[in-house]
Amino acid sequence: MTDRNAWLRSAGRRVLGVGVAAAALAITACGGGSERAPELKAVAPAPAAPAPGPRLYVSDETEGNVLVIDPEGGRLLEKIPVGKRPRGLHLSKDGTMLYVALSGKPIAGPGVDDSKLPPADLSADGIGVVDLAARKLVRTLPSGQDPESFDLSPDGATLYLSNEDTAEMSALDLASGTIRSKVKVGTEPEGVTVRPDGLVVYVTCEGENEVVAVDTKGLKVLGRMKTGGRPRSVVFTPDGATAFVADENAAAVTVIDAKAQKVITTIKIPQTPGTPTVPRPMGTVLSPDGRHVFVSLGRAKSIAVIDVADRKLLRTIEDVGARPWGIAISADGRKLYTANGPSKDVSIVDLATGAVEKRIDVGGSPWGVVVGTGR
Repeated sequence: MTDRNAWLRSAGRRVLGVGVAAAALAITACGGGSERAPELKAVAPAPAAPAPGPRLYVSDETEGNVLVIDPEGGRLLEKIPVGKRPRGLHLSKDGTMLYVALSGKPIAGPGVDDSKLPPADLSADGIGVVDLAARKLVRTLPSGQDPESFDLSPDGATLYLSNEDTAEMSALDLASGTIRSKVKVGTEPEGVTVRPDGLVVYVTCEGENEVVAVDTKGLKVLGRMKTGGRPRSVVFTPDGATAFVADENAAAVTVIDAKAQKVITTIKIPQTPGTPTVPRPMGTVLSPDGRHVFVSLGRAKSIAVIDVADRKLLRTIEDVGARPWGIAISADGRKLYTANGPSKDVSIVDLATGAVEKRIDVGGSPWGVVVGTGR
């Protein structure tokens, strides 16, 4: 048995020697007699697929895209081309489609003489419909001229939208894809919000410094309520009893009795030390529990937090981003999201600490933001 084991060890050494010699001959044949064998290059791992979870959909006004963002991973996932000047956004009732307001009107600041601008491309006006599973624009619906903001009826059947150039609010029937009616509301209509019961829609009219209440059944004006300068957006309490209106040029929020169609009070928002301008209230969003209204303050780079029950300013969250406009809140009420056009980013604010935990660089000019789910 000992001699047999010795023989096997010897045979193994001979086989190994032959293998090494063959490898050496192969290297020499390839011109590597005195060179080192080529090194294997490491292959970078493929980027991890985004985890299921919430998604932010952000309109990029200057580059014509809807941006898809993973807020938990803090990264931009995709850019979906939609058309010219996307601004207002709204998810369909089932969350599978995203509606986006598109406009062929050139971008200009407040007070600019339209006659000195290039002609508007009216063919670009419409409400784009984005299939979120396919990640593409599948249809563009009629909208009237220069749509900017809009809201969806509680039953998901009608879009109510503002047409700034014609001083109108249009009612778009989604099933037929046609404008059902138009209502003259006032000069420079912008913000549009449907009361939770679906019976009334509020339209902010910047040129008139008022909010116009429209009956959604007869599509007739019910009332007009004076606000501070340049009202931009409206948010209702869940019971539809009270509305909060952001007044950009008044550094204030107007509070309205939404049943009687009359102003209750005005909440002033003072400038805080270190902010670049006085507050410019713009976008509004309600917390899921209905206790707070959050207001983006534009060039003041901050967010106001308003107590709904007491109708007073609680605090401001500072240094959010350059001119935050669009604002949204997570389903659990823990995070705020703002679209910051001049700084080309989207901020994620932790409400427990009041700190900006992430600013996601997206390029372009982020305008509006809504929260959906990953698909």
